[in-house]
Amino acid sequence: MSIVLVVNSGSSSFKYQLLDMKAERVLASGLVERIGEDTGVATHTVRYYAEPGQPVPAVRDSTHQVERPIPDHSAGFAAMLEAFAQHGPLLDENPPVAVGHRVVHGGARFFEATVITDLVEINIDELSVLAPLHNPGAVQGIRAARRAFASVPHVAVFDTAFHQTLPPAAYTYAIDRELAERHRVRRYGFHGTSHAYVSARAAEFLGRDLSDLRQIVFHLGNGASVTAVDGGRSVDTSMGMTPLEGLVMGTRSGDLDPAVLLHLARRADMTTGELDALLNKRSGLLGLAGVADMRDLLTRREAGDEAAALAFDVYIHRLRAYAGAYIAQLGGVDVIAFTAGVGENNALVRAAALETLGFLGVRIDPERNEARERGPRVISADDSTVTVLVVPTNEELEIARQALAAADA
Repeated sequence: MSIVLVVNSGSSSFKYQLLDMKAERVLASGLVERIGEDTGVATHTVRYYAEPGQPVPAVRDSTHQVERPIPDHSAGFAAMLEAFAQHGPLLDENPPVAVGHRVVHGGARFFEATVITDLVEINIDELSVLAPLHNPGAVQGIRAARRAFASVPHVAVFDTAFHQTLPPAAYTYAIDRELAERHRVRRYGFHGTSHAYVSARAAEFLGRDLSDLRQIVFHLGNGASVTAVDGGRSVDTSMGMTPLEGLVMGTRSGDLDPAVLLHLARRADMTTGELDALLNKRSGLLGLAGVADMRDLLTRREAGDEAAALAFDVYIHRLRAYAGAYIAQLGGVDVIAFTAGVGENNALVRAAALETLGFLGVRIDPERNEARERGPRVISADDSTVTVLVVPTNEELEIARQALAAADA
């Protein structure tokens, strides 16, 4: 068996999955949270699969939870190892051959999944200046995991790596060149593992060669981004130097005139820290309507809430603007795919986002769009000039694939 452990670490929590890569299925998953607080929580879920022909559900989950102080990530990994020992699957019988780590920012240094050495760890830590909310937590998780699994190769899989194929015209900001180079100011793009997985899965689902397709992938969750994918290569993407640029998100503003910050600094006496918190935590849908979740927003909109209605319109306006821009950049489009929480589950958002593309022959089939099915599915009409898909993302599987390939290289 080719077992891979995937770890996604934050500053006060980490998620994990143990995957059997021969069958590409999850054996166990978990979440260790509230690290450093008085009481931490460790949740561990074991997934059981029925043997072929057995008259029982194909999948059954068994979840176990403990609460206790978890002072740091090392203690968190100890809690995870205890959960495997007590509830399974036993790691002695399912030893990981690699550990894959999600790392948000690889800067311009890392172009692909990379086996973690001491030097690579130092480089990831140094890149924290570009992702102060994300990379420090990843580094803590990497250090703890390398201690817990000392004999296993560890691989960093970067959210930014898929976007290293962006042409200079797409990643360059029009500011003083020497200043930008000195401080590494450029577009990097994010959600790369999701965009890579979904674009490849879309081609596989359609039975088409990935290299022949011009795709637009909308990753719409609490964080949201859109990427133009030409022949499997990212050629433009909405997030920039940080995950703040681009689409309207749950709590993030997305695109904004930079002079707004100067105006607020001068007129409202806001500090850089306050401006950072405003744009990342108190903007987007939350800032416009008081709720960050699209489901709550639509409930308020249906009840006649004018703020919610405006927030929805702003959200959709931005989706349409990027769709049009990327169709122009690609010189046309063959496939448009929606993924992540909102993209996979909200038919209204999908229909509204593409409603104005009828002049290009883009047609959504209402029944297909409203259907709630698992797995990839076509939601465009038979006479649509563009195939529109819903493709559930699987970032953990993509990380495991890349980690296994890098470890075997």
